[in-house]
Amino acid sequence: MAPVFLALAALGSAAGTPYPANRLAVADPAFERVAELRERPSAAQAKPQRSRYSVTIPLDPVVRGTPQPRILGPKGRPLVVIDAGHGGHDPGTISPHGGTKEKNVVLSVAKRIRDELLASGRVRVALTREDDTFLVLRERTAIARNLGAKLFISVHADSAGEQATGSTIYTLSEVASDREAHALAQRENRADILNGVNLSGESNDVTSILVDLAQRETMAASLEFAKLVRRESAPLVPFRSGGLRMAGLAVLKAPDMPAILLELGYLSNREDAARIRSVEGQQNIAIGLRRAVEIHFAKQMATR
Repeated sequence: MAPVFLALAALGSAAGTPYPANRLAVADPAFERVAELRERPSAAQAKPQRSRYSVTIPLDPVVRGTPQPRILGPKGRPLVVIDAGHGGHDPGTISPHGGTKEKNVVLSVAKRIRDELLASGRVRVALTREDDTFLVLRERTAIARNLGAKLFISVHADSAGEQATGSTIYTLSEVASDREAHALAQRENRADILNGVNLSGESNDVTSILVDLAQRETMAASLEFAKLVRRESAPLVPFRSGGLRMAGLAVLKAPDMPAILLELGYLSNREDAARIRSVEGQQNIAIGLRRAVEIHFAKQMATR
C-alpha cells in the first residue's frame, strides 16, 4: 500500500496541494519510521533493543588443521593407529546400567590396547585422541593416513535390546551384511552432524564413493585381519554369533590402509556393560588384539 500513498503524495505536490502526511501515517505506520530515518540518519544505525532472554550453546574449541598425535614405540616398526570413537560433545551410547558413556569407556580400552601393543615392542602406536576431544570422521582416518599407518583399529561400544550381547568386528562393504550392520553404519556415519549442521565438509558424492580397485585390495586385507582378531580373541572375549559383519562405515573407507571397527559389546546389556568397564575385560580385549596384530605383521614379513 505504501507505494500507492507515496504516489498520491507526489501527485498532490505536483498539483500544489500536498497530501496530508498524517493520512499517510494512518494508512501506513511505516511512513513515520521512513520520515524519522530521513530526519535523523543516525537512527538507521542504532543497535536493536536486546532481548531479556539469551541462549548459550557450549561448543568444543576450534582446532586448526588435523591434529597430530604422539607416536610411541621403536622407530622402524609398523605403525598401528587406534581410534577411540566419539568424544567431546558426542557421548555415543549411554548405558542404562550405570550411565557409562561410550566415549569414555572406549578411550580407556584404546589406551589398554596401546599399552599392550607397546609392551610387545613389535609395533609403534598412536591414538587419534588421548582425551575427551571430538573429531569428525574424516579427521580420524586422515590422522592415520598422514602418519603412514599400516593398520587402523576403531573402537566402539554398541547399543540394542537387553538380549543383544557379545563383541562384533566390522569391515568395509558398500553393501551391509545385514539389517543391523546397515543400522549401525547409519548411526556412526551421522556422528559428523550436530544439530543439523554437517561438520565433515564432505559432499554426498564423496561420502558415497564407489569402492575402486585399490580399495578392494585393502578390503581383502582388512577382512583377513578381522578374522585373526576373531580367532585370537575368542578364548578371551565373548563374540556375537559369527562375530564378523560388513558395513559401509565412514571410518573404514581409506583406500590404502587395512581397517576394522571393533564393537566391544552392548552397553545396553548389563553383563556386557560390566565386562567392558572392568579391568579384566579391557585387558582381555587388549591381549586378543595384540596377538592378532603380531600375526598380521609376521605374515606380511614372511611374504616379502
